[in-house]
Amino acid sequence: MTVEAKSKWDPQPGESAGKMVSFEEAKTPSDLLAPGAKPGTVPTDLEQSTGLERLELLGKMQGIDIFDQKPLDASRLGTIQDPIVVKSAGEEHYVGCTGYPADSHTVIWLTVSKDRPVERCSECGNTIKMDYVGPKEDPHAHSHDHHGPYEPKTFADYVKPEYWYR
Repeated sequence: MTVEAKSKWDPQPGESAGKMVSFEEAKTPSDLLAPGAKPGTVPTDLEQSTGLERLELLGKMQGIDIFDQKPLDASRLGTIQDPIVVKSAGEEHYVGCTGYPADSHTVIWLTVSKDRPVERCSECGNTIKMDYVGPKEDPHAHSHDHHGPYEPKTFADYVKPEYWYR
C-alpha cells in the first residue's frame, strides 16, 4: 500500500478543492478552482469551471466582458485615414470581415499584428487597425532565437529583373 505525500494545501477527504468567490475576490489562480458539485448531483458551470473560463463566468455574472468579445463597429466602412480599431493584448489577432454593409459578403479573415497593424479586406476595402494593449516586452522572449513570421512571396517576386517596369 502506497501513501501519497500531501501538502497542507491539499483538500482533506470529503472537502472540495475550490471555494466560491466573487469576481472582486478572485486574486490568485487558486481562487479560480471550482468547489465541485455535491455527491450524486450534476455540476453546474459555476461549480465545475476553472481558470480563465471561471474568471470569464464570474465576470459575466457581474456584467463585465473581460475578454471584450463584443462585435466590431459595422456601422461604417473603415478607411486608411479612419480604420476600424481592434484592441489586442496578443501580438497577433484574427479579424473576420463580412463587408459593408454588414453581411454583404462571406467572412474573409484578416491577420493584424504588432509588426503589421493595418490590414484591408480584399473584397470590400474595409480597413482594420490593431491597437496593441499588451505588455511592452514579452517576458517569454528572452534569448530563444525565434524567427518571426516571414512576409509571403507574391508573383511579382518571381519576375525576372529584365521584365521590370522602368
